[in-house]
Amino acid sequence: MAPILYALAQEKEKLSQQERRIADFILSSPAEVVHMGIKELAEQCGTSPATVTRFCKVFHLKGYPDLKVKLSAEIAHTEMQERSQASSYQDIVANNPLSKIVEAMEANHLTSIRDTTSLLDMDRLSEAITLLCKAQRIDLYGVATSSVVALDFYQKLIRIGKNCTAFADPHMQITSASTLTDRDVAVAISYSGETEETLNALACAKDSGAQAITLTSYGSNTLASMADIPLFVSSLEEGMRRGDMASRVAQLHIIDILFMGMNSEQFGQYVPKLEQSYQNVRNYRKPKGGH
Repeated sequence: MAPILYALAQEKEKLSQQERRIADFILSSPAEVVHMGIKELAEQCGTSPATVTRFCKVFHLKGYPDLKVKLSAEIAHTEMQERSQASSYQDIVANNPLSKIVEAMEANHLTSIRDTTSLLDMDRLSEAITLLCKAQRIDLYGVATSSVVALDFYQKLIRIGKNCTAFADPHMQITSASTLTDRDVAVAISYSGETEETLNALACAKDSGAQAITLTSYGSNTLASMADIPLFVSSLEEGMRRGDMASRVAQLHIIDILFMGMNSEQFGQYVPKLEQSYQNVRNYRKPKGGH
């Protein structure tokens, strides 16, 4: 199922009765919604255009036109997958031949990246890149698998001279967050968007005055609701026992986009530092006495 439709199916029980009717209609007739005006959809669902707009905001969409654009893209992508007989996410199978495991991992990772790319909001992405470039200091929060993603971003940012920290320990996250200011940025990473330690660290960072960027699975979650700029990766198909594999790849995909975007926006400032760090590492890794 496409990312937005999957998120609607997963989250609809948390919605109000009127919002749930909108979600049910979209899930049953997504292709029709693409060609409907907001008043027409509201009438079909027995609600108001204002409720449709609020519904879109719950799912971090800019409004009804944004919903239609993303739905249209997802429908086209799904149809293309069906024509090519492309696989959806594949789970762990007992005694699977190694060749099938390789194929399944490739399919999972490619699907995760494609689905995540379809969710990208270019305006939000651009705002996040500019905010990171301007930040005096950047804090990165994530635990468990998300801490690996935070550390990956950390090792990228220090290569271009950014003042940043990445702690997996919750106490150190709070300690660091306590020292941020309104010139700083906190980046909180959690696939579920409900990891208590990450929520606490970001709350502390915001209390200190920092701007907040979050990276979560698509849908309604607490962490994204706290963000100044929420970014999303695709939600995985239900039943995936090892979803953290594909979610990590999707998160790293966004991190790479942010990093490349920063280097492009501040090319003259960051790229020389990137080159210098590469040369220094290369020089200092030479064996002593080598030629």
